[in-house]
Amino acid sequence: MTMVTEVAFTPDWRARLSKAPEGHKYSHGSALVLAGGAGRGGAARLAARAALRVGAGLVTLGCPADAMAENAARLDAVMLRQIGNAAELANFLADPRVTAVCLGPNLGLDERARGLVREALSAGRRVVLDADGLSAFAAHPESLLTSLHPGVVITPHAGEFGRLFPDLAAGARGAEAERLAVARTAAARANAVVLLKGRDTILAHPDGRCAITRGERFPSSAWLATAGSGDVLAGLVAGLAARGFPPFEAACLGAWLHLAAANAVGPGLVAEDLPEAIPLVFRAQGVT
Repeated sequence: MTMVTEVAFTPDWRARLSKAPEGHKYSHGSALVLAGGAGRGGAARLAARAALRVGAGLVTLGCPADAMAENAARLDAVMLRQIGNAAELANFLADPRVTAVCLGPNLGLDERARGLVREALSAGRRVVLDADGLSAFAAHPESLLTSLHPGVVITPHAGEFGRLFPDLAAGARGAEAERLAVARTAAARANAVVLLKGRDTILAHPDGRCAITRGERFPSSAWLATAGSGDVLAGLVAGLAARGFPPFEAACLGAWLHLAAANAVGPGLVAEDLPEAIPLVFRAQGVT
């Protein structure tokens, strides 16, 4: 069996997360998070806030016209742009400074969502696909899997994983060895990084590398079983990808930071607490 690495924070990560005094916002990447329609923006706002907190220099939330007022009332440092369809997304991505795209948190399960995912995947950016960005293709998963590439991170829980890879579904809910095996197989099949969520999160690269974050190392990790927690994780990975971390590394570091943020907050956390705990984690790790 290929060696599995347990993710641990490294001095190299500390150095690369720190911001040099001569930098500017675009030195640290620009992330786009796409949202659903009116009344469906909370999940994407959580992801966008997480991407900003992890150090992306600029984060924009894109949403349809009917959700602009709602999101404008809830956003300050996160930028806002009307992006209701694939054509509007293509226009936004014409800006080469946009370095990563996050799609999925409450995006919807309709053709609009599928069109946005296809456009993002064709644009040559790093892409994080979560939640609805995966489930929108449940009826025809091969139409998504054949469009993925090594710049993509998919972040399914066991149920979403099973909808994309029905023949591997049982293993996603099995013991650690089974979860590692199916994640590795899925990553190779999809030619993308797989982040299989769970108390112990599995990270798999298409080349066979695997890593794991162990929830038992973080006493408050059980409190991540709360609505919106996964949206924050997707945003952390997207923010790191926007900053230039390679997809597998962004997934590993994002999963570790997610646990560390939960531990910093402790019992009683809700998803909104997690992005706000990232500065505490950074200070504890010596990030400057």
